[in-house]
Amino acid sequence: MAPYAFSLAFQSLVREKWINLLSVFTIASGLLIISIAFFAAYNIDAATRKLPEKFAMILYLDDAITRDKVDGILGTLRKKSAVAQVRYISKDDAMKELKALLKNANYVFEGLDENPLPDSVEVRLKRDAVTPEQVRKLTEEIAGIKGIKEVDYGEKFLDALHSLKSGVRTVGLAIIVVMAIGIIFVCYSTVKILFYRRTEEIETFKLLGATKFFIRAPFLIEGGVIGVCGGLGSLGSILILNYVVIARLSSAVPLLATLLFPLNLFLLLPLIGLFLGITGAMIAIGRLQY
Repeated sequence: MAPYAFSLAFQSLVREKWINLLSVFTIASGLLIISIAFFAAYNIDAATRKLPEKFAMILYLDDAITRDKVDGILGTLRKKSAVAQVRYISKDDAMKELKALLKNANYVFEGLDENPLPDSVEVRLKRDAVTPEQVRKLTEEIAGIKGIKEVDYGEKFLDALHSLKSGVRTVGLAIIVVMAIGIIFVCYSTVKILFYRRTEEIETFKLLGATKFFIRAPFLIEGGVIGVCGGLGSLGSILILNYVVIARLSSAVPLLATLLFPLNLFLLLPLIGLFLGITGAMIAIGRLQY
């Protein structure tokens, strides 16, 4: 029975080639949009995943603080579970680092009779602790330690970073869900049209005693083939897009060279198309009465 079902399916695919080609093109376009949304979310997530390693809190100490008090503050900070590393920076070391950073702008330091920088402590947090809520809570705890005058950690930057990350994930997920539903609907509509175009043929099969599965099988195969072809089309499109936009233009726009292209994940597009195609076909034939 299986060879005959495949034969009927491919005969229908060839006979109704224009409807099927339109469906394949629509599915390929939908999967391409999903791929681009996933590509953007994947790279933003990868970029933000590295930022916690560079995130640091700077604690400015009171003027004329003694070394014993500094050691006490360092010990208190190291005991906190969210803290990964603590480094004391004297005002002299801070000035040296600033001069090294502004080595091409020495005029900035002209006229300075004394070092205006305070002693400070650099605190680096563990990766899972770099969230707006945890950092804000830790800041409140640290601000209450005697000898610390001010805490600076770039609150607006951290909030904006996590808002961007959450926003991209939400928008990306919404696009993926909407487009997936759209692709299932395309397969559903296509199979439904193909079914009604073969009504007389199906009636003949029924008179000959054909089972429901025998009648439905070719439509499931057609939905799967349409989905796979759409997946292959989207895979080819994303590979061309990667070659033309990223590989070719990366020399002119260095930022493009830093983008990650998860080829192993994009290779799943034909399988995703197969799943969505069969799902749409199953919904279509499940709702038909015969």
